[in-house]
Amino acid sequence: MQIGLIGLGKMGANMAERIRRAGHEVVGYDRSEASPRDVASLEELVGKLAAPRAVWVMVPAGAPTASTIEKLGTLLSAGDLVIDGGNSKYTDDQLHADQLATKGIGFVDCGVSGGIWGITEGYALMSGGSVENIAKIQPVFDALKPDGEGGFVHAGPVGAGHFVKMVHNGIEYGLMEAYAEGYELLERTPLVENVPETIKSWTKGTVIRSWLLDLLVRALDEDPDLSELRGYAQDSGEGRWTIEAAIDNAVPMPVITSALYARFSSRQVDSPAMKVVAALRQQFGGHPVDKAGGSGNIPIA
Repeated sequence: MQIGLIGLGKMGANMAERIRRAGHEVVGYDRSEASPRDVASLEELVGKLAAPRAVWVMVPAGAPTASTIEKLGTLLSAGDLVIDGGNSKYTDDQLHADQLATKGIGFVDCGVSGGIWGITEGYALMSGGSVENIAKIQPVFDALKPDGEGGFVHAGPVGAGHFVKMVHNGIEYGLMEAYAEGYELLERTPLVENVPETIKSWTKGTVIRSWLLDLLVRALDEDPDLSELRGYAQDSGEGRWTIEAAIDNAVPMPVITSALYARFSSRQVDSPAMKVVAALRQQFGGHPVDKAGGSGNIPIA
């Protein structure tokens, strides 16, 4: 089939290439002139596609996605289809679907996992939308997913795909934090003399083996003590949204919540909260505390 793809960053460009390798035609657009784009504008992209058109949006969540979908709503025609494959919040999906529905344009949301490895390994796809709209784009889903069984789900109506991807990313936060805490303990104790080889040994025959663990081994092969990295971790939003949804549904989520908070802690050079704890320990118990900019016991007034 023929499809337009908007957003040719690392992931979008690789997805376009994988779709082409499966025999489909991709018309790619990106704002950047340095990108491997086929057309220079959204108008040109729509003009290159035969009706009924399918356009996959692969741009950052929030305003970039909203503005792109709004613009497509003015360019596409009834019977066309928009697929949002970015990391949009699931609550935005129904708004976009309703907006396009006034023009008779269909909408599918699709969470995509696979990163830079997806071009060869395939992408895990989590979709939401009507059965009819999913069927229209199924050949592209089949091209993108890993070979064989699995790797694709029609999770439910509009919004379900991004909701499932959100939970997936929340679980990812928890897994990464567990590996990180285990690594730090191994690194801290003098008893373990070869941490990278210990981590590598876990990739075979253990219940904690995973692709994430394989990637940790790869990172340690490149930088055995991770000294080239700063211990600072950003979050892209899905972890926060997962916790918000857990609160809305009264679902306890201590592991994922703790993993998100650990990332917040990584961004603090000198924690105000721990200053309060130190001050209170000194006040009630006379415990020694470190002075700002140095160390030593600050006397109680």
